[in-house]
Amino acid sequence: MALKTSTASKNHVFFKRAQLGPKENEEGVITKGDKTRQNFADENDNHVETLASSEVENHVESEEEEVPYRVEIAWRSTIILSVIHFMGIWGLINLLVGKIYLKSFAIQWVIGQMGALGTTGGAHRYWAHRSYRATRPLQIFLAFCQTISVQNSIYEWVRDHRVHHKFTETNADPHNAKRGFFFAHMGWLMVRKHPDVIRKGATVDMSDLENDPVVSFQRRHYLPLITIIAFILPTVIVAWSGETWLNSWLLTMFRYILALHLTWLVNSAAHLYGMRPYDKGISPRECWYVSMFALGEGWHNYHHVYPQDYRTSEFGIYHTNLTALFIDMCAYFGWVYGRKTVPKRIVEARVLRTGDGSEYRHH
Repeated sequence: MALKTSTASKNHVFFKRAQLGPKENEEGVITKGDKTRQNFADENDNHVETLASSEVENHVESEEEEVPYRVEIAWRSTIILSVIHFMGIWGLINLLVGKIYLKSFAIQWVIGQMGALGTTGGAHRYWAHRSYRATRPLQIFLAFCQTISVQNSIYEWVRDHRVHHKFTETNADPHNAKRGFFFAHMGWLMVRKHPDVIRKGATVDMSDLENDPVVSFQRRHYLPLITIIAFILPTVIVAWSGETWLNSWLLTMFRYILALHLTWLVNSAAHLYGMRPYDKGISPRECWYVSMFALGEGWHNYHHVYPQDYRTSEFGIYHTNLTALFIDMCAYFGWVYGRKTVPKRIVEARVLRTGDGSEYRHH
């Protein structure tokens, strides 16, 4: 079966070294000159450059027979999602009718933002795309925060995300938006994976995470870690603030499902609604309201064209990109270095060549 090759396979613009500025590498990526900046040729960076190159070919599927597939419900996941949604909605109702203190919700909101930051700044921008480098203490903090989010271990999250980028909107994409909003949002967690997700997912290189001590520790001890960090501790903290134990638990569940849905909007809404100023040939869109609620993850058309940019956006506008603000603050204190961006001239050339002509400067 002949499958179309998206124009997003031209993900990066390559220039000869002689044409590049003094701080640009072969992919037109500028690394910011932090005080603690190191040579990108050491440690895992050869692997990272290989990953970046492989993402150039993301939407390309070989011409082969389609694997037979029948939708089959994953009952265990479906039941778990149903139970946590029931308890979360119960918690929301108690909050709305005044049975839960607002200060209790404020505490859970802060905890939820920490979890979101662990996903956006940690699992996504640091571990999945290696868009910046971080000191070991910051890595541990980000892993702690990512554990709060309970969106699988860092290893599994990154594996699914790299597969998503390499095979976007194909059967091998874990949350293929072509299968509809609900599937891309949460339905993909309620059915068995398409065989292509498993088969082609095995081709994604994960060796950098397999050799990462922080990721390996979290993966080995994931169940006890999420039990304590994501559920017991937040419930106890809220209960100690004066809330009842039942309401403390229900509020923990509400915080959890709220964080899940705000994250899932990146896979659903940001792939279906909005402008495509950088590449009209791919599904991901620029979705400002998703960015507002998902700490800057909604500038998705840009991100799929330039996944190596630590801002996931052409513009580091903090009020719609709190993750970029966090990374820049950490860089100020020396905890982050080697932040990668894409030169403006390359981005603007791409806009003229493959964009949909929409206004792309989100202020």
